[in-house]
Order: sequence, then structure tokens, then C-alpha cells
Amino acid sequence: MIELEGLTKRYGEKVAVNNLTFAVRPGIVTGFLGPNGAGKSTTMRMVLGLDHPTAGDVRIDGQHYDHLRDPLTYIGALLDAKAMHGGRSAFHHLLCLAQSNGIPKARVHEVLDTVGLTPVANKKAKGFSLGMGQRLGIAGALLGDPRILMFDEPVNGLDPEGIHWIRNLMKSLAAQGRTVFVSSHLMSEMALTADHLVVIGQGRLLADTSMADFIQQNSRSYVRIRSPQRERLLDVLHGAGITVVETGSGMLEVDGGKPEHIGELAAQHQIVLHELSPQQASLEEAFMQLTAESVEYHAHADTPHTPTPRPAPQWGGDWKRG
Repeated sequence: MIELEGLTKRYGEKVAVNNLTFAVRPGIVTGFLGPNGAGKSTTMRMVLGLDHPTAGDVRIDGQHYDHLRDPLTYIGALLDAKAMHGGRSAFHHLLCLAQSNGIPKARVHEVLDTVGLTPVANKKAKGFSLGMGQRLGIAGALLGDPRILMFDEPVNGLDPEGIHWIRNLMKSLAAQGRTVFVSSHLMSEMALTADHLVVIGQGRLLADTSMADFIQQNSRSYVRIRSPQRERLLDVLHGAGITVVETGSGMLEVDGGKPEHIGELAAQHQIVLHELSPQQASLEEAFMQLTAESVEYHAHADTPHTPTPRPAPQWGGDWKRG
């Protein structure tokens, strides 16, 4: 388990992390979300003792990182896939890590096989693609067979097969009872992977809840209805005290309604339905809704630029060619 209590980090006047308190629990995949500049990477660095908090505390299974003996056997992390000596082969990069933490050499071969890098084990890391570098970083995180794993943007550079692989790997690790903490900007992938979410904005905690509750609490849910007997259906729904929103596309929308109830009403009055579907926002839409006030960097659509007319040269006076 990872436990943060009042964790704060300041860089001069800038508050990067502001009084964060939450726990990352075993047995589930916990997603760590936030806009750019929210403080996610700084928080993860403080978990590993790479940055020291200005205030507050963070513990790994009840201990500070710098008090752990052979820390790779407690927590494995991928924060930067480029954090390796490019002149070493994949095998020797991992062997160096293993020897520093009392991990048997045989384990190096095991994790290389797990991440699919056995065929390139003797190639220098500087020649690796971004995706291969990610796989090597994940191998390093798995090396000590730790109970806690932490990944920052683990799918960067991976192809669709690789993304599917890392998703299943994280779910498998959580199913084994391990603690899995993962940060990503790829919302569609996070929606398929995470069971629980911790969301921060401008260094502050915005949400600490299950995936389902997060979407429900930060988005609109409604039932969409389409029928060739639209006017008659409207009368029936209004008669049942159901508030209906009419859209310009001919659809009807019922906020918070139950499709079973609406379907039963339509059947009782012999009304044909062409569509009756519950609608829920995506994780991305719910995230955008919650963090709208916490986005630090806003992009704007390009607008056509009309160049300022240049004055025509005056043929005479002090004007000169060249």
C-alpha cells in the first residue's frame, strides 16, 4: 500500500503538490489523473524519494522509501523510459539493477521474457525504439517481483498489441493482490484498465473514488428514445410525470430515467420504439467536467492571420536600393 498524508511540495512560490492525502490500495488498479502541470509526476517522484516533500509524509507499506532495504523488492516503478545507460545491453541494464538489490540473475531472463525483449536482450538500449524502451522500463519495474508497482504513462510508444499487453499485465498484477498505481493521459485506455481513480488539479485532490462513481458524479446520464409515434409517446411520458427533453434531431431524452420503465410504458400503450438506450458520459468527458477549473495550460484554435500591409516604397527622397 502507498499512503500519502498532507503531502506538499513547493518550488519557491510555486506549489506543485498541495496537501495531498490518499491511499493506493492492493488488489485493484488505481488510475492517477490530472491535467498537465497538476503535480502527478512530482507526487510519484516523492513516493520514490527522488524529491523531498516540503511538508507531509508518504510511506510504502508503512516505511519511507529510503528506509527500505532492497527497495526493488518492495516497489517497482517506471517513471522515465529513457532513464538507462544507452551503452548497456538490455540484459546488462537489468543485471546491474538486480545486483544492486540482491536479485538473482535468473530473474533478469524471466522479466525479459515477460516483456517480450528476449530476442534483443544483447542489443544496446540506445538503439531501442520508444516502445522497446517502455518494455525495458517495465521489465525493470517487475525485476524485484514487488508487491507495489507504479507506472507513469506506461503505454507511450507502444503499438496496439503492446497497449493490450500492458493493460492485461496491470490487471493481472492487481488480481494477484498487488498494489498498482498508474498515471496516464490516454483516457480511453484508463477507462478499460483502472478500477479506482485519484484525480488531482493544480496539486490538490479533486476525487478519490471508484471509476463508476466518478463518471456518475461528474457527468449527465440520460435515456435516449426514438419513435415513429413521437407525439403520442410524449403524451404518455408527460402523463406519467416524466420530464422529457426534445432534441433538434427528433430524439427524446429523459434525464435520470430508467429504460425498463420507459419501455414498459411504451409497450402498455402499443407504441413502437426504434431506440431506447441509456447514455453515460465517457471517462474523458467526466474528467474534463471535473478539471475544467484546474487546467493550467489552455490551447486556442488557430484563427486566420491577416498580415499588416507594408507601406509601398517611395521612389525618391532618401530611399535607396539594396
